[in-house]
Amino acid sequence: MSIFDGSGHEQVVFCHDPDSGLRAIIAIYSTALGPALGGTRFYPYASEEDALNDVLHLSEGMAYKNAIAGLDHGGGKAVIWGDPAVDKNEALLRAYGRFVESLGGRYVTACDVGTYVEDMDHVARETRHVSGRSPEAGGAGDSSILTAFGVFQGMRAAALHRWGAVDLAGRTVGVAGLGKVGRHLIPHLLEAGAEVVACDVNQAAIDWARANHPQVRIVADADELIASGIHVYAPCALGGVLNEQTLKTLDAEIVCGAANNQLAEPGVAAELDRAGILYCPDYVVNSGGVIQVADEYDGAFDFKRAERRTAGIFATTSRILERAKGEGTTPVAAANAIAEERMAAVGRLQRVRLFR
Repeated sequence: MSIFDGSGHEQVVFCHDPDSGLRAIIAIYSTALGPALGGTRFYPYASEEDALNDVLHLSEGMAYKNAIAGLDHGGGKAVIWGDPAVDKNEALLRAYGRFVESLGGRYVTACDVGTYVEDMDHVARETRHVSGRSPEAGGAGDSSILTAFGVFQGMRAAALHRWGAVDLAGRTVGVAGLGKVGRHLIPHLLEAGAEVVACDVNQAAIDWARANHPQVRIVADADELIASGIHVYAPCALGGVLNEQTLKTLDAEIVCGAANNQLAEPGVAAELDRAGILYCPDYVVNSGGVIQVADEYDGAFDFKRAERRTAGIFATTSRILERAKGEGTTPVAAANAIAEERMAAVGRLQRVRLFR
């Protein structure tokens, strides 16, 4: 079977600039709601096939994320194949920016794993269709602050649905990953009165947590974390962490975290439901970052405006959980249905042609 079979993508572009070492793929899943928006991942994939599979999956996810966040953007994503610590350089980033510009605004890029605001500043020297730039360059800066805020809002909504109150006081939350988002999530949890257990593979991140939040209990790894009597599990690092093996030991009542693609396979959503674990779809609760970069791209960035919109993740999560309960389905199925309904309803307006 071809890797493209059933993908449903509008456009997939392979980008190569031998002199700078650029090898990139840009995937546009849908422009039904507007220009496809999604970050650029810089990662040392084992093969081009792995890079292609990742960008196809991620770009489809962005279409659903942007739709359910209420943004006037479709879904897209890009990957640069290489080691960012070794291969990243100004010429490569600017060459990549030219490929983005060549798409004429169909795709808008931003930061993702392996890319940062400084990188977007280089990309922006070659294209108008970029967001997530540094404040010095007129951009919004780090989007992980609002990503964490949105996850917290989703967690509050899940608490209301499961326990009848948004209060997290006295609940134990396990945060797996103390990187960009996890470290911003912890203060929200502590302020809400939650007890926090955390882990990370990076010793520097653990040292940071101990120095800044000594009340956080550090455990060895994610396996110990999910078996430590937590009420809420917040995966904030790698995807694919919810699988058949973790379900055997996970005793949390709620899963709500920032990591993308947390389900190892689609069937895990039903397994979580059967186990009585309330799962908040990751692409719903972690959309604060894309809300921020969309605000920056669509006009003069206003943090308070983006924060207010991110606070709406509480209502969106509540709507999804109530619909899932009412229809006897999973939160993932409910969220997907809401996103697809919006893409269909608003996307059909493109048939009314505008001359601009």
